[in-house]
Amino acid sequence: MFKNYIKIAWRNLWKNKGYSLLNIFGLAIGITCAAMILLWVEDEVGYDKDFAKQDVVYYIPTNQQYDGEWRTFFEATPGPLAEILKQEVPGIVGAARTKSEDFLFQVDDTAINKNGRYADPDFLSIFSLTFVEGNLETAFNDVDAIVISQETATQLFGENISAINKVVKINNENNYTVSGVYEDLPNNVTYTFDWLAPFERFAEGKEWVNGYGANFADTFVELSPEANFDIVNQKVKAILPMKTEDDETFAFLFSMKDWHLRSSFEGGKQIGGQITYVRLFSLIAIIILLIACINFMNLATARSEKRANEVGVRKVLGSGRKGLISQFIAEAIITAALSAVLSVLLLKLLVPQFNMIIDKQLVLSLFNPTHILTLIGITLFCGIVAGWYPAFYLSSFKPVDVLKGARKTKGSATFIRKGLVATQFVVSIVFIISTIIVYQQVQHVKGRDLGYNKENLVKIPVTGDMIKNFIPIEEDMVASGMIESIGLNNSDILSGGNNTSGLEWQGGVDTENVLVSVRNITSNFFTTAGMEIIEGRGFSNNPAQDSTNIIISESFAKLMGSGSAIGKTVAEDYPVIGVVKDYLYGDMYGSSDPVIFFNDPTEARFMYVKAKSGMATASALSAMETSLKKFNPAFPFEYEFVDDTYNAKFKSEKLIGNLSQIFALLAILISCLGLFGLSAFTADQRRKEIGVRKVLGSSISSIVGLLSKDFMQLVVIAILIACPLAWLLMQNWLEGYSYRISIDIWAFVIAGVVAIVIALVTISFQALKAARANPVKSLRTE
Repeated sequence: MFKNYIKIAWRNLWKNKGYSLLNIFGLAIGITCAAMILLWVEDEVGYDKDFAKQDVVYYIPTNQQYDGEWRTFFEATPGPLAEILKQEVPGIVGAARTKSEDFLFQVDDTAINKNGRYADPDFLSIFSLTFVEGNLETAFNDVDAIVISQETATQLFGENISAINKVVKINNENNYTVSGVYEDLPNNVTYTFDWLAPFERFAEGKEWVNGYGANFADTFVELSPEANFDIVNQKVKAILPMKTEDDETFAFLFSMKDWHLRSSFEGGKQIGGQITYVRLFSLIAIIILLIACINFMNLATARSEKRANEVGVRKVLGSGRKGLISQFIAEAIITAALSAVLSVLLLKLLVPQFNMIIDKQLVLSLFNPTHILTLIGITLFCGIVAGWYPAFYLSSFKPVDVLKGARKTKGSATFIRKGLVATQFVVSIVFIISTIIVYQQVQHVKGRDLGYNKENLVKIPVTGDMIKNFIPIEEDMVASGMIESIGLNNSDILSGGNNTSGLEWQGGVDTENVLVSVRNITSNFFTTAGMEIIEGRGFSNNPAQDSTNIIISESFAKLMGSGSAIGKTVAEDYPVIGVVKDYLYGDMYGSSDPVIFFNDPTEARFMYVKAKSGMATASALSAMETSLKKFNPAFPFEYEFVDDTYNAKFKSEKLIGNLSQIFALLAILISCLGLFGLSAFTADQRRKEIGVRKVLGSSISSIVGLLSKDFMQLVVIAILIACPLAWLLMQNWLEGYSYRISIDIWAFVIAGVVAIVIALVTISFQALKAARANPVKSLRTE
């Protein structure tokens, strides 16, 4: 029986090659799109799953209250917390404090920069690292030990060479001995590291790490499998208030399963994160598949007249309705299977390009059981969904009516067909509107006044002797004629950086509980960054002259009450000599905290270099590299453009925008394929009518209008439905941003015009072909 289904299905596909190709190609596009989305979803939900203890490992953030508002901070726990949690909280069987840092590894002539962590020994067990050399239990027995990833070991020592007990020079200063090599971490992990060293090495000579006044560490804990999360979490929350007598700061447990997907907090509470996009794109995958299935349903029901006689004859010869339904669904599944084969070929071609858009390394593996089963599932889904309505519709024909030629197309079928066409265009128009609004929102924020000039601004990490040799480096770079100015900062200009609270100052109300960011800079940092001093003066080039003077941001000055802030003191000993215009850092969609600047470059972490306008980028970078090689020769030249870093802040929004464009194009393409097929079929059905009209004097334009009218009405209806739907969806999306655009009516106008033009072009091709056909050929049988 099934063999006969395949034979009949293949004959029908081969007999109607044009419609079969439309169906196969339309479904293939839908399957390809859905498969790429599901590959992305698989990667997202797979974050951190390679760690064996994912279910019992937790990160420790802190909630801190400032001005009555709770904020959640990462990398913000005091040094003693890890040990206290392990000792005093039942259920916690492992705890480790860590501190992220960049190391320059040097072995003979090889020098590479790698990011890693100082960590307590429990960290190795918490993350279940698999050692390919050395032993997890003894890796940190020596304070000068270091464990490295396989990739790092290969880069330093070569392939198939043991790294154990090899000595590496770090930052051109200290020697470490490799005590272990662990397997490289997969790409989809939240916290990455290429090396680990004992935390004691970081703590040497730093008494402040042992107190509760400095929040600087990442803390991780492991719970026993039998531990009750709620009970343990309540005890963790109670630790810091008990130790510090401060009830405005508490730590809490944050599960490894949520690190990537649910990492957004607001008001001290978890509100979601990347999981929102996972759900959204999963829904979009289903929608794309459905609009691809709609084409099959439409063409199958539209062509019902062609198969009516077949159904009638088969019923007369004894075929039951169940058998006919099985036959038609089998045809749909075979069509979907052919589409799936074509989709695999498309995926092999398109996944590399897709990876470039989403910045991932997705791979379609037909040897992966999950990928095979998913592809089979999608194929069956498409076959059944696309085939069920045509199957029930075609199998319902009465043989007497069919064979007498008295059967007419049911009104319900026509209504459903038109509804499905309108649905396709509703989805397409929603995608077009969403693409426009996402683009407008990103451009709106990117065009915001930042308070500094990011153009031609280069950020270089401070290494080696850069602080000690800052003046000769500055003089040498400026003398090259390529560089305008240079400045040092202890924080990234775009990030939150260091902060403090509990400060007192002259003027204003009691604001001790205000969170204030702290920046240590050189005198020419403001000039380099293009920041404007709106009152008072900047720092002197001699740090000693302004060692106790400070400059504050505009928002800080407002906290000091009315009148000028110049001359007022902060913490009694620091007089204000200047006020700089507020600038944006941290949250690109919100407002930034007040800032206090000190003229102290000794803790600088970044050098900012302003290239002269109009200079070739390569020449400016070459001048920077030459100067740094002269005065800091042991370290490689590494840099970032601040505008690139700034643009990276909008990674999620850019992803949504790019994928919206792709989905809009695919939805339109699939819809147009269906519209093309339906318009061709309609023209074919009405060829005699068209012939008669031409003989009676109708013009080509009137015939094109006649054939286009019904379809264009459906597109207009789709626009009327899609506009309010898109407005609701995008308004809800925009509410997640404090700095956002107002939705402009032009987005809806543009989307409507685009949909009408595309539909008109698609329909007109078949309409013109029919209108220009020789009426003699269509009427010669009459």
